[in-house]
Amino acid sequence: MYKVSLIRASSYDLTKLRSHLEYLLAPLGGIKAIVSKGDRVLLKPNLLTGSRPTKECITRPELVYCIAQLVKDAGGKPFLGDSPAFGSAKGVAKANGYLPLCQELDLPIVEFKGKRYQTESENFNHLRLSKEAMDADVVINLPKVKSHMQLTMTMGVKNLFGCVPGKMKAWWHMEAGKDADRFGEMLVETARAIAPDLTIIDGIIGHEGNGPSGGEPRNLGILGASTDVFALDRAFIDILNVEPQLVPTLAAQFRLGLCEDLAEIEFPYCKPQELQVTNWKLPDAIMPIDFGLPRVMRSTFKHFYIRFVREPIKAYTR
Repeated sequence: MYKVSLIRASSYDLTKLRSHLEYLLAPLGGIKAIVSKGDRVLLKPNLLTGSRPTKECITRPELVYCIAQLVKDAGGKPFLGDSPAFGSAKGVAKANGYLPLCQELDLPIVEFKGKRYQTESENFNHLRLSKEAMDADVVINLPKVKSHMQLTMTMGVKNLFGCVPGKMKAWWHMEAGKDADRFGEMLVETARAIAPDLTIIDGIIGHEGNGPSGGEPRNLGILGASTDVFALDRAFIDILNVEPQLVPTLAAQFRLGLCEDLAEIEFPYCKPQELQVTNWKLPDAIMPIDFGLPRVMRSTFKHFYIRFVREPIKAYTR
């Protein structure tokens, strides 16, 4: 059985939020079941952009702050990292008010650099991923629940696409974006390769409509956590009453046999049906994953990618 912890939480007040997080993690064994003394712990929020700091399209800094505190209390050494769609991790963090909290905790912000790693997937036998994520002792995935104009929804699995550095994300949009099923499978295989030790989803305030950044905030009052990112996404899609097959990552994980049935999940606190959200706004329209770019631009990205194909493949052991 998978285990997904779901609770009601309505405030980003640091004292209340920390208490909520400790309660949320208790059925999973608490933070000390995840983090051991001396562990280097990557905190991977959604740092999409610095251009809309009031629209709740990134993981709130208060959540990262409280998790960093808990990691430190467990003897871990947390650091924050991401590869934002727009700008640098530090620049986006600064624009969204992260720096005062990071400075208070002496929490480093790292920019991701990529290496190619061999995978066990038949369709994606290697992936270019963040070395910082792959080398971390522990990865804590901290997504924001959002609608998405290309993928319908973005949650825990999609957030790990931020561990694909720089221009490689654009390449995957070109290479796999012609087929939503293939793109969804690539995201699922990326999540399997990163293998986050813990995922905590920021659903206190979500972002609905024309996300990932062009929508609007929506109060949900929910926090969720699991050591299995696929189970957590499965639970949240039910809370939001979104058809799983509309979401390429969910459709792909079902095809791969990764937590399709809610009956496979143990819910120690709230069950999804007790947290139902009505009238969650999906995007007005679904955009092409490959951005509909002309052939000449796709060719440019192809030549960019070929450079990396010749690099040695590094096997991953996480």
